[in-house]
Amino acid sequence: MGHWFPCLAALAGGFACIIATPAAAQEPGQQPTRAQQLMGDIAPKLAELTDEVLLGDVWERPQLSKRDRSLVTVSALVALNRPDQLRSHIGLARQNGVTEEEIVEAITQLAFYAGWPNAITAVGVAREVFKSDAGAARRENGK
Repeated sequence: MGHWFPCLAALAGGFACIIATPAAAQEPGQQPTRAQQLMGDIAPKLAELTDEVLLGDVWERPQLSKRDRSLVTVSALVALNRPDQLRSHIGLARQNGVTEEEIVEAITQLAFYAGWPNAITAVGVAREVFKSDAGAARRENGK
C-alpha cells in the first residue's frame, strides 16, 4: 500500500506523490521511497522517520480523517508561512475532499490569527494549485 508524501515532493518541485513502502518494510531490489530519494543519502534516519512514523503511523491514525488531517496541516503551514510545503498539501487536501471554498475560508480565518502576510502568501499559493488542478482536469478529460 502506498503513502502520500507531500512535503518533500514540494522540495523537488512536484506536488503530492506516492511513496511505495516504508523503508524498513522494503524488500531488497525495491525502488527507494520518495523520502529516501530526496534525503536518504544525507539524512537516512530522517527519511526512515518520515516513512515509518509520519506516513506509516501519524497519517494513518483513525482518530482524524485524512480530510481533517489535511485541513489541520494546511492551517499549520499557512500559520508558519511555509509556501513550498503548503503547495503540495493544498493539492493533497483537495484529493482528501477539502473544497477550494473551504481552503480559502480557512486562509481567511487564519489571516486574523496567523497574520495578514501569511494569508496573502497562502492565497497566491492556493491560486496556483487551483489553476494547476483545473489544467490537469482538462487534460484528463481531453479538453
